[in-house]
Amino acid sequence: MTTLLILLALIGSVLLGAGIVIFLNGRSQDKTIKLLLSFGGGFLLSIAFIHFIPEIYSKHDYNIGFYILIGFLIQLFLEYFSGGIEHGHVHPTKNGTLPWGLFISLSLHSFIEGIPLAQDLTNGAEALIDHVHTHGHAHHHDGDDNTLLLGIILHKIPVAVALMTMLLASGFNKIKSWIVILGFSIMAPFGFLFGQYGFSSLSLDIDLILAVVVGMFLHISTTIIFESSENHKFNFAKLVSLLIGVVLALLVH
Repeated sequence: MTTLLILLALIGSVLLGAGIVIFLNGRSQDKTIKLLLSFGGGFLLSIAFIHFIPEIYSKHDYNIGFYILIGFLIQLFLEYFSGGIEHGHVHPTKNGTLPWGLFISLSLHSFIEGIPLAQDLTNGAEALIDHVHTHGHAHHHDGDDNTLLLGIILHKIPVAVALMTMLLASGFNKIKSWIVILGFSIMAPFGFLFGQYGFSSLSLDIDLILAVVVGMFLHISTTIIFESSENHKFNFAKLVSLLIGVVLALLVH
């Protein structure tokens, strides 16, 4: 996948989530957020365990686990300021002003998770080049290099739904709400471009950032799963959504 397509996918996922809110126009938004979050949570948890954690440990010693833990704790810290909007908690403001702590924490999360996408793009290109050299023709890669992108997209959509819902409920008009949404939508692309063009100059291993992102995914997905229960019983629709996310992760692995 080219750089342009990745950028469009990242921005488009946020715009799609916000557009869903406009389309629903107040109808069943809370249910929509929970179902999308359950689906994305199942997918994130699955790709973390069956794809990224084995891949990370295969290339590093056990100390890489510290970075996964750091990512888990970073997300815990960020959600102190975001109010848990990453897993569906919508808290409208009373005075109609933008809660900057929420916006900055969401933006920082997006920026960080966008950085390792540069490695996926590089790995996909290298795999294609190797295949051409070996077999003399181009062949589509298995798709593993798009797993992280898909995970981010599936997480971005419900977060954008929750953010747009919060903005409108706080008294923002649609123009101001879309400006905030656009600002949020470019944060992951900024992270991706930083990973592609700026991170290498720092002489750091981008796998360390991937491990941090995996830790963030683990925190988000487990919180979504545990909070998807009502009276300790899963709502059937949410359970089905979660299982569909797990199945999709198995299919793309």
